[in-house]
Amino acid sequence: MCYLATSGSVQNSLSVPASLVTVTALIAGGNTEQLPFHLKRARENGVTEAELIETITHLAFYCGWPRAMSAIAVAKKPSSLSATLTFSEKILVMNISYENKVALVTGAGSGLGLATAKAFAGSGASVVLADWNEEAVRSAAKGLAAQGHKALAIHCDVADDAQVEAMVEQTVATFGRLDAAYNNAGVQNVLAETADYPREDYDRVMAINLRGVWSCMKFELRQMREQGSGAIVNCSSLGGLVGGPERASYHAAKHGAIGLTKSAALEYAARGIRINAVCPGLIETAMSDQMKAAGQTEALEAMLKEVPIGRIGRAEEIADVVLWLCSSASSFVVGQAIAADGGYTVR
Repeated sequence: MCYLATSGSVQNSLSVPASLVTVTALIAGGNTEQLPFHLKRARENGVTEAELIETITHLAFYCGWPRAMSAIAVAKKPSSLSATLTFSEKILVMNISYENKVALVTGAGSGLGLATAKAFAGSGASVVLADWNEEAVRSAAKGLAAQGHKALAIHCDVADDAQVEAMVEQTVATFGRLDAAYNNAGVQNVLAETADYPREDYDRVMAINLRGVWSCMKFELRQMREQGSGAIVNCSSLGGLVGGPERASYHAAKHGAIGLTKSAALEYAARGIRINAVCPGLIETAMSDQMKAAGQTEALEAMLKEVPIGRIGRAEEIADVVLWLCSSASSFVVGQAIAADGGYTVR
């Protein structure tokens, strides 16, 4: 049974434990300091964990999801507000669902792309996973399909316009539309000072990290423009917000991705299409593993010391941001570059 607090009163079909009445009032008022004590009393009165979570989830519709998320964290671990929420709980609290929606993710064979594709699938979307690594992306899609999700794998090099156009066409041919896109495909650069940097690597990085974003948006927007709706998130980086020695091409491309995002957002905001960017910080992915293998462990450790939160991020944490940006929960967010970097860029 779920208990709802509305307009200062509590409504329920059966008798409500007094302690749960207090819990709902505390949440509605944004006061989580006293929640552990009153949650304990609610449990002692026979209220189950599932009922607590369900009640708090429904309260999100009245008091907002930030308060409700904090309350769920307390309910799961009374001694701390830092308990990890499952993605399904976040979806419930934020009222995010992608049922009957179609999402496209590039660079979906591993790392941020794979985590985001899984998150979209978990929230009900039909998911198109695109990657240059055909074996990896087919394996990822097969795994999602085995779990009962609708998933399509497409081999695509985003540096090739023809392949990008075919990717979007195949998406629409298979699922009928395109509601959300996460343009995530990207590569690292060869480390070198600007005066010594090889032209070939500059062209490679720009072709994938910048022109690839432009090409993906171009063909995604043609479909979304026809529909009159859609949301796009481009993957920039903390490298799109700051500079970095020996990384000029990478940082230039990621700065450029933000410029593309802001300009396109202005063009399409009034036509029902929102475009934003996410700027991940240090995240544990295959790319970070490659950087370590390339002898950049010391540099990564030095950067980690500058992260206020004191830890490296998880791919799932970026997926959370992407799904929020593509949902109606962020309906007034347009043309923004959201830093998800543990506080690195606010130092």
